[in-house]
Amino acid sequence: MLPSHNRYDYHPWPERPLYSWRGGAKLAVYLGINLEHFAFGEGLGAELAPGGPQPDVLNYAWRDYGNRVGAWRLIELLDALRLPATVLLNSAMYDHAPSLVAAHRARGDEIAAHGRTNSERQSTMDEATERAMIAEVTAAIASAEGARPNGWLSPWIAESHHTPDLLAEAGYRYTLNWCADDQPIWLRTRAGRLLAVPYPQEVNDIPAIAVRKDSAEQFAAMIMADFEERLRQIQDGRPQVMGIALHPYLVGQPYRLRALRGALEYIAARQDLVWFATAGQIAEHVATMPDGMVS
Repeated sequence: MLPSHNRYDYHPWPERPLYSWRGGAKLAVYLGINLEHFAFGEGLGAELAPGGPQPDVLNYAWRDYGNRVGAWRLIELLDALRLPATVLLNSAMYDHAPSLVAAHRARGDEIAAHGRTNSERQSTMDEATERAMIAEVTAAIASAEGARPNGWLSPWIAESHHTPDLLAEAGYRYTLNWCADDQPIWLRTRAGRLLAVPYPQEVNDIPAIAVRKDSAEQFAAMIMADFEERLRQIQDGRPQVMGIALHPYLVGQPYRLRALRGALEYIAARQDLVWFATAGQIAEHVATMPDGMVS
């Protein structure tokens, strides 16, 4: 047999139990807004153009546009459509752009942990270092928000062999790292169960725009097509989660924001059919369900 992670078992889609989201909805939709800060002159970071020798001013400044301008435009759009969001927060943002985090706090958005900075990967850390990093991030968010975060998304979705164990031991209730399903699934850890809430790697502006070089219109069309197909699929009675992953330095550019606005207006007009939630609300809903109802 091939090596296995042994975190979850295989459960075929046609054999899943039938249940509903809040209000009887079969489709839950959440927006994951990635607020990220990067080290200047070192470390990892998405690139607009191939980076040269450090300091890579072009790509650093392009990413920082998202925090200075793009994220604020995105907040205006969310306010206009009255949509909630899950903020996936690098804890370094508290030092870099505290007023931006405060604006999301004022909206009542969920603040979930997204590591310390996307300049690093936790998959390269030894267990003690990773545990300390998780504790540092958790404490920073708890101090600023008055409550600890319940969800975690690793920078670059990078895990060590111990990450789910360390998250469960640190008190996290859900992770967004495992994109293996359209429903939340329970992971096994050495500290008990940890819920994996689906986080998109397709309807996600990083792989779509930064990697595949899709246009703003293609990304907007992807959101609408994904939404419409899911509305068709949930007629089988099995609930789904649709996440939309957004990075302000990408979708906050004016021409991309214009296309995104059209897509979000399109799905927001169907609020009678879906539950617009946060990732944390989805996790809370699942946590109240009887054993055996969730894979």
